[in-house]
Amino acid sequence: MSRLTVYLPEMLYAAGQAHTDSGLVVDESGHVTGIVPAAALPRGAAVVRLPGKALFPGLANAHSHTFQRLFRGRAEGRISGGDTFWTWREQMYRAAAFCSPEDLYDIARVTFLEMLQAGITVVGEFHYLHRDPAGNSYSDPNLLAAKVIAAAQSVGIRICLLRTAYFRAGFNLAPHPGQRRFYETPDEYLANLTDLTNAAGPGVTIGAAPHSIRAVPLAQIQSIAAEARHLSLPIHLHVSEQPAENTACQAEYGPTPVTLLDAHGLLTPATTLVHAIHLNDFEFTRVAAAQTTICSCPTTERNLGDGIFPADSAFRLGVSVAFGTDSQAQIDLLEDARQLEYHLRLQDRERGILDGSARDSWANRDAIGPALLHSATAAGYRALGLPGGSLAPGDPADFFTIDLSDTSILGLTPAELPTQAVFALNRAAVRDVAVQGRILLHDCQHPEADSIRDRYLAVQRRFLNH
Repeated sequence: MSRLTVYLPEMLYAAGQAHTDSGLVVDESGHVTGIVPAAALPRGAAVVRLPGKALFPGLANAHSHTFQRLFRGRAEGRISGGDTFWTWREQMYRAAAFCSPEDLYDIARVTFLEMLQAGITVVGEFHYLHRDPAGNSYSDPNLLAAKVIAAAQSVGIRICLLRTAYFRAGFNLAPHPGQRRFYETPDEYLANLTDLTNAAGPGVTIGAAPHSIRAVPLAQIQSIAAEARHLSLPIHLHVSEQPAENTACQAEYGPTPVTLLDAHGLLTPATTLVHAIHLNDFEFTRVAAAQTTICSCPTTERNLGDGIFPADSAFRLGVSVAFGTDSQAQIDLLEDARQLEYHLRLQDRERGILDGSARDSWANRDAIGPALLHSATAAGYRALGLPGGSLAPGDPADFFTIDLSDTSILGLTPAELPTQAVFALNRAAVRDVAVQGRILLHDCQHPEADSIRDRYLAVQRRFLNH
């Protein structure tokens, strides 16, 4: 008989339902088999008691650039001409040029540790550092991708390495020296993507990511999409993060990016559009019809001044919306979830903007909480081509717990679990994190935390003196 483990918190939120006096049953393979009353635990099961805690599905970070953690908070002031997205890019180029393979490993480890501490159990790493600082290929063209994967495995977080294609600086633009570590030829990229799929295994999957229509011409996006279909990989790309991207796309092709992708059959259920801020109603309709996911990154988008994602249009049409930490300006997916609503409140000067649309899917007085928590969990897993994110039977047992005595959510009732998690929970309340039924963070402690922090600080000191 296979050995079962029952995780027994004070409160449990699984498969969209709140439970008390119930345990989450997990089999030897780390998959959920069901929920049982505390008074009827399976005979012979190992019981992990979690008193004073509530247990939730793990959060899914569908869009991340780990190396950008290196200059967090160091590109915030104005410079000559104003602090725009394009001046921020210069800081990003400086960080990209600095990182050795070993540095990238150490930066990724501390970033993934911070994600675990925020309740994140899976990350989609949109990875576009491929070459050495001079722009030459390493003997293993996937060396840097392998370092990021190794960092995730070291910390224990699940990773989908989204190998990114970057072929040009933009339409009719000369190559940018700050991008020399990003560039590959189309043939090189496809060969390296195929080779990287050999790295897939427990806790590691691979995806394809043409960076954007600005960086990858349409014909190459089509080739990458065809290879992704052949390999059964998810495909992610930046779309309409800023109005200038729409304008450049129209100058080159005629339509805006989403309309162009739709016209060429590139919107599919396996596609995720990152940002997708500057879309019109027709484009949202096409995204919904294709069952394509949008990954919104509110904490980065507000940091960069990109604009407000029209989540009300997306929710009204039933578009699946996931979240990403993107530039690592802040690693807190529940903050991203609440900001999706709060940005609209500031814009419209009203409250509960998304609630009406959420009620279509969540027959609940407080529908917006469950809907946004779903975006932060199951929608992100779906965007990465993975099962999970709800703790339904058959899902991997990826979860996090919170301390019910934390003052940020003190006094919550079981019915309020999803809404309080989204709108009130402080990330410092996160206590335990498990991936595939294995506890990685226990009462906020990770066995490698001190070493991870020390090595990162050494990298950062060298970067600041560089």
